[in-house]
Amino acid sequence: MSRLKEFFKVGEVLRYFVRVFKKNDGSHPTNFNLRMMHGINRISIIMFLFCMLVIFLRKCVF
Repeated sequence: MSRLKEFFKVGEVLRYFVRVFKKNDGSHPTNFNLRMMHGINRISIIMFLFCMLVIFLRKCVF
């Protein structure tokens, strides 16, 4: 049971979402490539969540 509990921990995933969507406070060095990577990650996360919402609505409403 403990192993199953560890498998479904989503805390690390949620921390990643918070880290990607917050502004850089200047404590970490950034460059153009890193900023573009985080920008693309933001776009893909938003698209994924939108598609999951559409799929959910199609299954429940239609």
